[in-house]
Amino acid sequence: MNHRRLALLAVAAIALWPAAVAAQANRQPRYVTPPLRDDEQIMPSQVVEPPPPAKPKPPADEANLTDPDAKAPPAKPAPSKPAEPARAVTCSAGAFAKHSGHLRLAQVYGVHNVDFTQVSGDDGSTLMASVLFPNDPKRRLEVLWDDDAQREGTRMIVIEGQSTWVAQKGVRLGLSLAALEKLNGKTFSLMGFDKGGMAIVSDWNGGALGLLTDGCRIGVQLKPDPKATSTALGAVPPDKEFVSNDPAIRAAKPIVGEIIVAY
Repeated sequence: MNHRRLALLAVAAIALWPAAVAAQANRQPRYVTPPLRDDEQIMPSQVVEPPPPAKPKPPADEANLTDPDAKAPPAKPAPSKPAEPARAVTCSAGAFAKHSGHLRLAQVYGVHNVDFTQVSGDDGSTLMASVLFPNDPKRRLEVLWDDDAQREGTRMIVIEGQSTWVAQKGVRLGLSLAALEKLNGKTFSLMGFDKGGMAIVSDWNGGALGLLTDGCRIGVQLKPDPKATSTALGAVPPDKEFVSNDPAIRAAKPIVGEIIVAY
């Protein structure tokens, strides 16, 4: 409504006001209230005061500040962190499949948790690899590619050091010789300890660890007990192959020291 219309309404109201007052003065009431007797009068004591309006209840968190007996509201559960993917290397699908790559690792484990860098190879050489969790020894995992330029085509996955990653069939670092035989379902063959102190499995002899169906193979190197004597280690030279239940091998009490999953 504009100002002109407001002014017109105001003028009309002022013009009608005296007539309205006169009409009200000349108007007679239609009903007349009869006078009340003394016994019909309402005494002051009979007047009932209406109850005061109820005060609104404060919210639960404010009630705790004013009422010491009030129960605290239940705490809101903290937002749960997304679960970390399992530390298991599986070849059939996922981040470690044959056609995986560095980008796929970053998508699954986070771009800040994957670094493409140099890793140690045989005889002091260096290789390029994508390293998962490079600054966390227990979560570290090395993945080498067929194509280093494109960083794709999984060639091998290396579990070593203090890593807690697990390969197929439950193979993990620290397993004893007897436990590895149990996973394989039978004895296996291995070479003696080399100058680096490792004994490589040469043949699973038809056991479960040599019959994987997802396209990859498991290679294992065992390291002797730190307390093994030089005499015990000298009894298993690197140029000779042994069966895992050979007493000379057993005397060194070897455990799994490195796992290589390769295509």
